[in-house]
Amino acid sequence: MQMAPMILTLPWGVALIVMPVVGALACYLFRRAAKPLGLMTVTVTALSAAGLALRTTRADSYHHAVGGWGAPLGIELYADGLSVLMLVATAIVACAISFYAARFFDDKEQARFWPLWLLLLTAMNALFLSRDLFNMYVALELTGLAAVALTALTGSQDALSGAIRYLLATMLGSLAYLLGVVFIYHGYGTLDLAMLGQLVESNPVTWLALGLVSAGLALKTALFPLHFWLPPAHASATPPVSAALSALVVKTAFYVLLRFWLEIFPSEGAAPAQLFGLLGCAAVFWGGVQALRARRLKLLIAYSTVMQIGYLFIAFPLGILLAWHGALYLLLSHALAKAAMFLAAGNVLYYGGHDRIADLDHVAQRLPLTVAAFALAGVSIMGLPPSGGFVAKWLLIQASLDTGQWWWTVPILAGSLVAAAYVFKVVGFAFTQAEAPQEAKLVPVSMQWTALVLAVAAIALGLIAPWTLTWLDVGDPFSGAVSR
Repeated sequence: MQMAPMILTLPWGVALIVMPVVGALACYLFRRAAKPLGLMTVTVTALSAAGLALRTTRADSYHHAVGGWGAPLGIELYADGLSVLMLVATAIVACAISFYAARFFDDKEQARFWPLWLLLLTAMNALFLSRDLFNMYVALELTGLAAVALTALTGSQDALSGAIRYLLATMLGSLAYLLGVVFIYHGYGTLDLAMLGQLVESNPVTWLALGLVSAGLALKTALFPLHFWLPPAHASATPPVSAALSALVVKTAFYVLLRFWLEIFPSEGAAPAQLFGLLGCAAVFWGGVQALRARRLKLLIAYSTVMQIGYLFIAFPLGILLAWHGALYLLLSHALAKAAMFLAAGNVLYYGGHDRIADLDHVAQRLPLTVAAFALAGVSIMGLPPSGGFVAKWLLIQASLDTGQWWWTVPILAGSLVAAAYVFKVVGFAFTQAEAPQEAKLVPVSMQWTALVLAVAAIALGLIAPWTLTWLDVGDPFSGAVSR
């Protein structure tokens, strides 16, 4: 059998869900071998994501009816350009975090980390392959519970406090989402997104349901002013977990919200779109100011995440293909850059035992690869060429001008200046001597290179934009919203 037919027929979607859940069970049962089992599982899962990506480039979107029963009676796995790009980004970042965690944690923490981490990876993959609202709910719940458990991994007071706040927020968001799904099912008798796109009508019950779903997902995404849980959770978790939360987990709820908007939102959705845009602008300014005021490196990066999430919602009032491309490209570049930033912060914490920005104590001379990783990731966060962040913001600005809504360019450009300020603040202190001398701990070179590779990938993302954007359109995921 030739290679191409094999790629087209193998059940890559099933492997993306089955492999990590089997790996999680194996890591739980054989705790002494958790690290090699976990690394092997993540690697095989990443190869499955690559296989699915190659399959979609040759045969359009991916469909797999689990057990031979398709929608609406059975579960159907589905992947188009949007979901495949999310799966590939998750695989890349997950591999980097996994190899970093393999050196960062001690043996006792390794045994606790890997089952939860692989369960989180399973839930995210299942979410990106789902096209049914209830299946998405189950995947969101598993994602949230695994993320909360990982946040509390160290058992410290700060970690437990952040985890409890995160748990309350994710449960409240899930409750609102599930209540909205109940209204949708009562009104239309199906939860399949494709079918709902053909049946949905503009009426009070529909708008109530969509409002509940949107509010729940906005809370899970940490959109301003519902972001109260994110900075404590991300700042108190261990650096590999913080990287996963910021780069991947908050994007899952945004992905579901985007699917809602693209496939089943009524055409009379101009007012909600404007509201999303205004909240996005508020997130950009509030998150940027709080990042500037932060005294700890991880807290600064966490507030930077609040800021960057705001950019994603500016695409909603623009509503054209260019805007969606910009938002998704920003999501991808942010995932790589923010993971690099948190892993760089982890190196600083590992080295000096703290992440106080004012006491970095010549860390640039002692950890040059780490500072280079933070600076390069900052280039993408600022949106400077030739990074992926630059391409994303350029597309958003062009979309705002093409639609005659030039005012949306103001937060985009102003946010870039604020991002430059807090990135240069950190880099400046990295060259400054601290008041009190510190005892340093040798940081493994592999941990430094992992952060740097992710940062370089965020820059390189801008150089492959034409190919990536073409791939994003596989299966026409944006056709429903753009045609309205």
